[in-house]
Amino acid sequence: MAISVQILGKPGNDNALLVRIDSGQQISRLLFDCGEGCLNELPPAEVLGIDHLFFSHLHMDHVSGFDTFFRANYSRESKPNRIWGPPETASILQHRFRGYWWNLTSGQPGAWRIHEVHGGVIHTSLFELADAFASRHDEESKTVDDQGVLLEAKDYTVETLTMDHHGPSLAYLVRERPQLKVDARKIKERDLVPGPWVRDLLDDPGPKTVEISGKTFDLAELRQELLTERSGDSVAYLTDFHLDDQAMDRLVPWLNGCDTLICEAQYRHDDLALAQQHHHATTRLVGELARRANVGRLILIHLSRRYNVSEWLEMLGECRDVFPRAAFPENWQDTLDGQTMTAE
Repeated sequence: MAISVQILGKPGNDNALLVRIDSGQQISRLLFDCGEGCLNELPPAEVLGIDHLFFSHLHMDHVSGFDTFFRANYSRESKPNRIWGPPETASILQHRFRGYWWNLTSGQPGAWRIHEVHGGVIHTSLFELADAFASRHDEESKTVDDQGVLLEAKDYTVETLTMDHHGPSLAYLVRERPQLKVDARKIKERDLVPGPWVRDLLDDPGPKTVEISGKTFDLAELRQELLTERSGDSVAYLTDFHLDDQAMDRLVPWLNGCDTLICEAQYRHDDLALAQQHHHATTRLVGELARRANVGRLILIHLSRRYNVSEWLEMLGECRDVFPRAAFPENWQDTLDGQTMTAE
């Protein structure tokens, strides 16, 4: 199992993040934000395969590409349509749902559940294609646990932390669940012949005993001896948030040891006053956050067009002064004049 990330959108334009969690048996796809044109970089099958869409907040540059996602999936039956976001996500997206002429919807499938994060409570609303998305049906409310876990899937979890951007902006953290692996070296050391019984090691509950080369073995004892646990990967997505001392103190323990941090790079540090005014971060502060949280690598996105390419490169440099493992997305290489943008 492994987590991979793909940054959608070009430098200076709207950006989004696609996370894929590959369990070896299936791939789960999580989309974070949906700016204008971002989904045009994906083949239709990928858009159809997105399991969950998470909005940080509902400013135009983070939601204006939603119609592409909606058009592909408005009547989807192959998997549920589920959206997550801060308060008012349901009312704002209902306007998007209703912005079309729905005169051929009678009896058609298509259900959309929107989960709004209100502090420690998640409110869920249901909208249906059959009534042209005219009615909002309130469903259950769920309490978020102390870890901020929004979603618990078989192969991963998604946590959230509410940040300030002149209103709530959600940070997200995806954690792959630990995975049990069969240690082939130990099988060889025991002179055991691999066979169908190896699958039984990972099938819990399974049979109590297995037959190997005519001998009976206790499966629980074999699991203890032959299985090892691999810690899961993790990726965090933070954008459009006020990064002051208080926010830093909240984020550092939450992000501690995260493998990959995807974070905004709106302002250079010389423009700190402007960043604070608009509740954004600076590249140096983001580097300091990554350093203090001991993340594996930092990928900078959401560049402001107030700067030119050479200034973007300088901003990366000032971030690397604090955290050397910072980089722009690899697929931005050509746009940024072929400069070396990969992490050191």
